[in-house]
Amino acid sequence: MGDFIRVIDFSVYSLGTENITEADLEALTKDLMHSFTTSGFAYLKNTGISQQEVDAMFDVNDKFYDLPAQIKEKYARANDKNRERQGWACVERESLSGLSGVNRPGDLKEYFGIKIPLTDEESWPCEVPEFEDTCLNFYDSCKKLTFRILELIARGLGIEVAGFLDMFKHMGTGPNGTNLRSLRYPPVPEVVKENQLRCAEHTDLGCVTLLFQDRPGLEVSTGDSFVSATPIPGTVVVNIGDMLQRWTADKLVSTQHRVVIPETAEGRGEGRRSIAFFAHADSDVQLKCLDGSDKYEAMIARDYVKMKLHTTYI
Repeated sequence: MGDFIRVIDFSVYSLGTENITEADLEALTKDLMHSFTTSGFAYLKNTGISQQEVDAMFDVNDKFYDLPAQIKEKYARANDKNRERQGWACVERESLSGLSGVNRPGDLKEYFGIKIPLTDEESWPCEVPEFEDTCLNFYDSCKKLTFRILELIARGLGIEVAGFLDMFKHMGTGPNGTNLRSLRYPPVPEVVKENQLRCAEHTDLGCVTLLFQDRPGLEVSTGDSFVSATPIPGTVVVNIGDMLQRWTADKLVSTQHRVVIPETAEGRGEGRRSIAFFAHADSDVQLKCLDGSDKYEAMIARDYVKMKLHTTYI
């Protein structure tokens, strides 16, 4: 990892903290922008999201994943390549390699995506009664942290903060593609398909991603090679997505990353868990370069998401 992915102390603006000084805000903004304009990744510590909250999410999702496949199938994600949807996807259902134009077999992971508000045909798993409340509480914490990060990004870009945050006002309540996803990577099978990974190399399609992980495996591209982004207790990994790179005319960097198969027999015999919060701009927002340039053609956010999703699902 080295200095490629920096650890940033977020304590001055952690959840619940008010009355941050201008000097502290400026220093934190500078640290974040340095990471987001270079590697596109950072570890944040002291965010205000507790390990207890993360563990509760892991636990409740484990209960769901341990259900028989025919029960999980009731909550399967709709086969919809046009927008983010709520629901479960089985192992090899998705191949993120399509986002990078690489042809790999389906990823060795299953996931449950939480996309609120739900549509009429979507539902919460009634077999795990605490699932809904736990996930919604965690979504809310991630949303609050994301808004603080977006505020600092706006400051760093020198754009009006209130107007930028207004582009995300429907997050969790209306037309907005933001989704919270729990992922479980089962122990690696004895026979693995050629070129198969736990999660193929890709860039995230949204604006900002928060990632909580329990075991090694995540690797981030330096351009020439990949470096390991191993879990650091008490931190959340944050990275920039394609939507925000395009929107900022490449000032902020959306970096390719992947989850590899462990090299050791012991590592291959262990599962891996992560939770990702993918923050999107509202679906009707026009992604017009924020610096006033015309480096990229203006595009409606929902159309951008649709274009990306068509490469993802098998």
